[in-house]
Amino acid sequence: MSAPDSSAARPAPGTPPDPARLGPAFLRFVEVIARLRSPEGCPWDREQTLATIKPYTLEETYELLEAIDSDDNAAISEELGDLLLQVVLDAQIAADEARFTLIEVVEGISRKMVERHPHVFGDAEARSAADVTVHWERAKQREKRRESLLDGIPAALPELARAARITKKAARVGYDFPDRAMLFDKLREEVDELAHELFPGGEIPTIPANVDLPVKPDEPIADPAVQKRVEGEIGDILFVIANIARRWGINPEEALRASNRKFQKRFQYIERGLAERQRSIHEATLREMEDLYQEGKQRERESKSSTGGG
Repeated sequence: MSAPDSSAARPAPGTPPDPARLGPAFLRFVEVIARLRSPEGCPWDREQTLATIKPYTLEETYELLEAIDSDDNAAISEELGDLLLQVVLDAQIAADEARFTLIEVVEGISRKMVERHPHVFGDAEARSAADVTVHWERAKQREKRRESLLDGIPAALPELARAARITKKAARVGYDFPDRAMLFDKLREEVDELAHELFPGGEIPTIPANVDLPVKPDEPIADPAVQKRVEGEIGDILFVIANIARRWGINPEEALRASNRKFQKRFQYIERGLAERQRSIHEATLREMEDLYQEGKQRERESKSSTGGG
């Protein structure tokens, strides 16, 4: 797929697409999807339901996030198209089942955006992003008639992201630590509680991180009740970590995704390094793997430094 044309002059922010191009292009796309669902269309597409298509919607969302992380315009454009496919296909399935049509979807979201931005489309005022959030939440409360401020947070969200959303909503009505640094005292408290479940007397052994020490096998927790308590304490620690991230303006889910990618990249460096030495990763020592890990880490730093990445 070719990259979008970057030679054209950049339009002013907020300029909608050219209707002469968008209208026919979008109509053609909708017709393609409808044809796939028709009796003369694709057997696979005809068999799909809103339930069976869910995993693909989630998958395409994550592929879009990965494309955005890569900062590749062609990949981002392609993945946005794939995600749009999910929206239009879902709407076509719903239409075929006499639930609703794409028209209701488009009209509904347009109406919602107007109603939730009275400072743009009405006479309300919003001098800051915080003011906008107030308008948004009030509109949602009116629309959804929710009993709890925490209602409406998707249950399918990754739990780290969900924790950040829960604490953010609670903070909007003032239920938050007055000083964000207090969260580290809370974190220490939670770590102490975990230590009391895992170690005699709650004392964490002081063992420096050293890959040259003999490997000590991990012993499973024998008591199911203790295991349940440990699970709860680890959950509390992760919850506090998510809250710390929020108070410093960090998305914890994105932070963890970045760390996962970083570790994956460095581990694959280990695999390549061992392959070059004609060594299997299954027979390599921990010291060999750690040396390659640190070598890959150092090369990353040198590469960033040489390109001005800090």
